[in-house]
Amino acid sequence: MLFLKNYLKISANELPSRAGLLKRIPAVFSDNSCEEELWKIHEEYMGKYREYKTRIYCFNEDISQAKAEKSLLDLKIRIAERVIGNCHLCQRRCGVDRNRGEKGFCRLTDTSRYAAEFLHMGEEPELVPSHTIFFTGCVFSCAYCQNWDISMHPESGREVSPAELARRIDQIRLKGARNLNLVTPTPHLHNILKIIREISVNTPVVWNSNTYHSPEAGKLLEGVVDVFLADLKYGNNECALRYSNAKEYVETVTSNLVFASRDAEILMRHLVLPGHLDCCTRKVVDWTASNIPEIRFNLMFQYRPEYLACRYPEINRCLSRQEMERAIGMVKEAGLKDVLL
Repeated sequence: MLFLKNYLKISANELPSRAGLLKRIPAVFSDNSCEEELWKIHEEYMGKYREYKTRIYCFNEDISQAKAEKSLLDLKIRIAERVIGNCHLCQRRCGVDRNRGEKGFCRLTDTSRYAAEFLHMGEEPELVPSHTIFFTGCVFSCAYCQNWDISMHPESGREVSPAELARRIDQIRLKGARNLNLVTPTPHLHNILKIIREISVNTPVVWNSNTYHSPEAGKLLEGVVDVFLADLKYGNNECALRYSNAKEYVETVTSNLVFASRDAEILMRHLVLPGHLDCCTRKVVDWTASNIPEIRFNLMFQYRPEYLACRYPEINRCLSRQEMERAIGMVKEAGLKDVLL
């Protein structure tokens, strides 16, 4: 069985990206409609998207259809703009009006910034070379964050101009990038949709996140994301709250992963934490094997005690060789088919 098969075909320009399909589906809606009415219209058109995708991805139909003047992607953008007016892009559901400059947990307004964008050669083999864009800010506050200088400082970096960034994405894709890899994207969903609307080339979209988005954000991501590069960190809510200040973690992330797997492909990462093999690693591996086994699974041993890890003695060290071997044994016992070590 070939994993990530649709992603590989999109990357090779043998299939259109999911976002490319959205751009071809005309949508009739009023910008002045309330959020509830826009969601009703969205559900109607998503039925058309699913039918369209099935005909192309499953039955290899060659459907020539020009980009719509006003498309399903435009509808998603309008809904996202409404969502951040009472922000519930992530499961914290802060309810602030980011359009008016209010800030919630992520400390972001309606403006997005990015700290770096480059051709990444250090990702999973299927992704390399990956055009990676690191957005600032985060919906988590991980005690051991290795990118804390970016995630904890949303005001840093360069302000996003959708048209300008899209031109850069077009250029890098034509120079050999296999995908567009968006890092820490959740609180920037409204602006990322605008960037994708401006992209001219066919490129798979990789959503590189902690998957702690709201159900509403998950609906907006359907048809936009080709691969969820999902970081499943914890096997229980207690560890998630202690180290990432995330409530209802397991319920939120696992339900999002199941929903995402119905449309997109998933490349899951699990970073093994020292002393957390039984409470986290084993539970993550077993849940994955039971619920979404047909994915690419990356068991990661790159943990190092960064940022505020010194405040937590139990994780203020690197992994031992015995812990690494135990984690590998857990994956083998679970029977996952496609594992990257």
